[in-house]
Amino acid sequence: MGQESPIPKTPLEKPISKIQSFSSISPNFPEEVLEHVLSFIESHSDLNSISLVCKSWYEIERWSRRKIFIGNCYAVSPPIVIRRFRDIRSVTIKGKPHFADFNLVPDGWGAHAYPWIQAFTEAFPMLEELRMKRMVVTDDGLELIGKKWKNFKVLVLCSCEGFTTDGLAFIAANCRKLRTLDLCESEVEGSGEWIRFFPDSYTALESLNVACLTTEPWFNHLEGLVSRCTNLKSLRLNRTVSLERLSTLLEKAPQLVDIGTGSFLSELETEAYDKLTKTFAGCKGLKGLSGLYDVVLNYLPALYPVCSGLTSLNLSYATIHSPDLIKVLSLCQNLQRLWVLDYIEDSGLEVLAESCKDLRELRVFPSEPYVEEPNVCLTEHGLVSVAMGCSKLQSVLYFCRQMTNEALFTIAKNRPNLTRFRLCIIEPQCPDYLTSQPLDEGFGAIAEHCQDLCRLSLSGLLTDRVFHLIGTHAKKLEMLSLAFAGDSDLGLHYILSGCKNLRKLEIRDCPFSGRALMVNAAKLMTMRSLWMSSCQVNYGECKLLGKKMPKLNVEVMDERGHPVSRSDDCPVEKLYIYRSVVGPRSDSPDYVWTMSEENTDVTVNLSQ
Repeated sequence: MGQESPIPKTPLEKPISKIQSFSSISPNFPEEVLEHVLSFIESHSDLNSISLVCKSWYEIERWSRRKIFIGNCYAVSPPIVIRRFRDIRSVTIKGKPHFADFNLVPDGWGAHAYPWIQAFTEAFPMLEELRMKRMVVTDDGLELIGKKWKNFKVLVLCSCEGFTTDGLAFIAANCRKLRTLDLCESEVEGSGEWIRFFPDSYTALESLNVACLTTEPWFNHLEGLVSRCTNLKSLRLNRTVSLERLSTLLEKAPQLVDIGTGSFLSELETEAYDKLTKTFAGCKGLKGLSGLYDVVLNYLPALYPVCSGLTSLNLSYATIHSPDLIKVLSLCQNLQRLWVLDYIEDSGLEVLAESCKDLRELRVFPSEPYVEEPNVCLTEHGLVSVAMGCSKLQSVLYFCRQMTNEALFTIAKNRPNLTRFRLCIIEPQCPDYLTSQPLDEGFGAIAEHCQDLCRLSLSGLLTDRVFHLIGTHAKKLEMLSLAFAGDSDLGLHYILSGCKNLRKLEIRDCPFSGRALMVNAAKLMTMRSLWMSSCQVNYGECKLLGKKMPKLNVEVMDERGHPVSRSDDCPVEKLYIYRSVVGPRSDSPDYVWTMSEENTDVTVNLSQ
């Protein structure tokens, strides 16, 4: 690595508030009118801005707010939320940090849900909806929900852990008005007996997602539940549910709009296969299809009758190769969302571009990411075909093994309406394989031409040049993930000083130190969080940042031992920085330390 480029020191920036757009409205009109107006505003950030206009607006927003979103469970505390609001009906809380959908946080990090549930059951007795993501949820917490919230309707636990089917049984037995139970990608232990705890009189269920469970639900009770709940619209099953039982459930619930199938592996007699085809054909309103674990290809034609009505198709667990996928996709003319493995290959993506003109979202995952030469042909050409053929495409997640600047130019030119672009080249630091040049200009074109881009993930060989282009052009960017990229601190400085709307920044294995963080410390106050791992930030820089910005929690994770045993120039393993109005958290495990003012007796020379 060459000599580091100097980082220009910028003055502290004041965040631009949205309240300017509301300040032109007179705060003196009747409170009833404002309450009615606020009921139509969905954006949490807009509601927060409204509360800052004047004291009376603050009070009205305080009493009228029904939904809250907490993007970091350690940025605020339950008592502060309770003091702020009075009649909350819906809560969304996010816990553990993550990197580009991969969990890099060691076990036992935190994000415990019970303190939130305990406090909210007392303060908000009329709460109806609770959504948690990457939280540690216990059976005690689920039991408390069942006991306290008599009007409870929605429970969504996404990528959560710590609870068992005993807790689910308590929810089933006590939440008589429950409409949604969604366990998306959560880790749950226990048996399938819990399903029997739904009372025979219970009929409120509208959405059930148990695809993550590893045990088979007691089928007689599941069948009875599906039969009773005539408003059931979404049902996602796990891989233990056989095709015969899937047929039975579809027969009981032809009104389903979304179905996650079980295993497509069991052997079927001709009569059973005909029944399966008939029951799928009977689901006239089916729009979403997922699951298809362990597919027997001979049974795929059973899906053909519903393909023309599908708008969402998730085949990210289905080992279906390109020729068979092509047959399915050619029938899905109304498809808007597709998640699929790289078995689709370039040939399948070409058919997708020709057949699915309404496509809005595409995700292509690797089937065998650690195999050097997989038996699939997926390159940049497939993605280019979709970009050129699907004019409504807005969101892309694409795993591949090669890319070119020319392909990225073509995508940027043809799809300026992209809002999310995540490209993951499996081998780190791969250049343009045709020219051996960095992919700077290609990603720069994405940032320049896609003016509404709000999420971006970078990969491949990248220098500081790409960060200069992103900082210059990506003014609406809110979330950026990057790995194995950049030359010096100047690259990180370009991002922090240029991307005015950046909220989340995820970095791993990059040559960035804490110098750029110190120079842009004020920018960190406008962001929700910054994650860095395997970079060149040292303990001394973290201590100084914690002292300079006391309202930031600067968390260092090191499983090798206490920071006091390390010199200030020793690099940290993992760093998590986030705004907090409550200061350092009290439940940190032994390997997490917050670099607060009391332990920052250190001097760092930023001019070096």
